[in-house]
Amino acid sequence: MLPLHRLLSYTLPEPPAAGAGLRLALWQGSGIAATPAAVSENLTRLEHVAERAAALQVQLLAFPELYLSGYIVTPELARALAEPVDGPSLQRVAACARRHGVAMACPYPERAVVAGEERFYDAIALFGGDGTLLRNYRKTHLWGPDERRCWSPGYREPEEGPPFTVQAVNGIGVGLLNCYEAEFPELSRRLALAGAKLVLIPTAADLWAELSSGRRTSQAYPDVSRSLIPANAIQNNCFIAYSNRCGVETVEGVEKAAYLGNSIICGPHGDVLVAARPEPTLLVADCVPGLYGSLHPENTDYLADRRPELY
Repeated sequence: MLPLHRLLSYTLPEPPAAGAGLRLALWQGSGIAATPAAVSENLTRLEHVAERAAALQVQLLAFPELYLSGYIVTPELARALAEPVDGPSLQRVAACARRHGVAMACPYPERAVVAGEERFYDAIALFGGDGTLLRNYRKTHLWGPDERRCWSPGYREPEEGPPFTVQAVNGIGVGLLNCYEAEFPELSRRLALAGAKLVLIPTAADLWAELSSGRRTSQAYPDVSRSLIPANAIQNNCFIAYSNRCGVETVEGVEKAAYLGNSIICGPHGDVLVAARPEPTLLVADCVPGLYGSLHPENTDYLADRRPELY
């Protein structure tokens, strides 16, 4: 059994009924990266965390960006570790979701043939509690030169379909974004307008990371968890969850990155339901839209009061 994590929870006596809300859990921890052994260990950890989450009656469990492979990858490693969404690793995740009856958002490196060409994506697979694939989301806004070397931006080809869609989990609309995309207000707004009541954002926000050139980043990634995440929640009248790593990530025993550990779940009024310290943590919160009225007097509503013809 892998080590247990601190538990932070903000929950009602019973999990929300279908259509009323969603009991959400985020895993924050550290691990190894960029080898087949890392993928195997990360899958084993996912299964242990899912078992614990199921005991807490969690309805949706989410992991950080590129959870299966670890974030630190070169283009060569990205191609070596990438799998199709129906590949063996994701089949194991689907089986785990089905076994525990817990929907799961598992970020991973995707290999796919799109428009007749093999491409690689920084992707998130969302499975329902019955193991059905609800959504495979490909990151659209890539961060920095290294991500552009490793990955194709998603949804440039018509056959990929629309990028910003909403899926029902326990009867609640869930939209997916990925890391850097938390910092583009248009993206959360698009999902909210499509009916998302929860925007789930796996991330890999670091204190430092080794780039593919061998040089370390010159400064820490900006901590948007207490600024943009609550602001986007307020502006879109929805829950926003930001799921990061903490601690050091290693590749074959060599330290390659250290992460902020700033996972957080915010409510529609920008309120913090749970927020992690930089330590291994399972965050659990009941996201219930009906517990929130209007942010302003007189039942005003940002989404309803928009005048997009002026923008």
